[in-house]
Amino acid sequence: MSKESQSDRHELIKSLYAAEGGVPSAFSARVSDYAAHRPGYPHALFDYLASRHPPNGEVTVVDVGAGTGLLTRGLLRRGYRTFAIEPSPEMREVAERDLESNHRFRSFAGTAESIPLDSQSVDVVTAAQAFHWFCLERARAEFLRVLKPIGEVAIIWNDGVRGDPVRAAVDQLLNRYDGTKRAVLQAREDRSSVYRLFRTIRPRVRTFPNEQWLDEDGFTGLVFSGSFVPLRTTQEGRQLLIELRSLFKRFERNGMIMVRYRTVVFTGRPS
Repeated sequence: MSKESQSDRHELIKSLYAAEGGVPSAFSARVSDYAAHRPGYPHALFDYLASRHPPNGEVTVVDVGAGTGLLTRGLLRRGYRTFAIEPSPEMREVAERDLESNHRFRSFAGTAESIPLDSQSVDVVTAAQAFHWFCLERARAEFLRVLKPIGEVAIIWNDGVRGDPVRAAVDQLLNRYDGTKRAVLQAREDRSSVYRLFRTIRPRVRTFPNEQWLDEDGFTGLVFSGSFVPLRTTQEGRQLLIELRSLFKRFERNGMIMVRYRTVVFTGRPS
């Protein structure tokens, strides 16, 4: 994909969410579901990051698009000084409320394209479940600006496991809802764009199993946390809730359902 088409796609995403207040507001009405029901990240991911950048109290990680702090929490537990960058006030408020007592944590309003930190002040830039929202070229330039000369970038996703029957059933159900937004966001998740971030450098790629056990409320909340999913308060949302509850009953065992993921991380320094 050309640089121009990358820019065009980013502009298309902005236009799709303009009526909701823009991209920073994409999750404003979904914060509770997002914070409570999105999956965290496996210990093995943090073991891997620590093997590359031992958290000695001096290592600074900037978590870009930190949201409600799902990755930030794991970084703090591992001992990193962690700065969360998030454009949504509602998402940022959750992270600040839960993490402000940790002396290693700081929170800033900002974006991948405009990080409010000094040049060459950061050891690692992370972006978990957020890279597809970035304007690639502008984010790349900003990452290189804030990174120290030997600093690295880590781009992370929790991907659904192909062939998983729960995922397949949810995907089939969601195909009926806001296909334009969903198609554009899925196209942005094309991993070839990550390789374009690193340019001539081949990033290291590691994958780790991850899973989440959810009751019915957790399962429906996970689905409703998606930015393209109709809100619960709409007619479509009420119908979707009925269908999700039926789907849960189809797969649950002892009142719980397991959702499987493959956590993938790309690490390296853009050339």
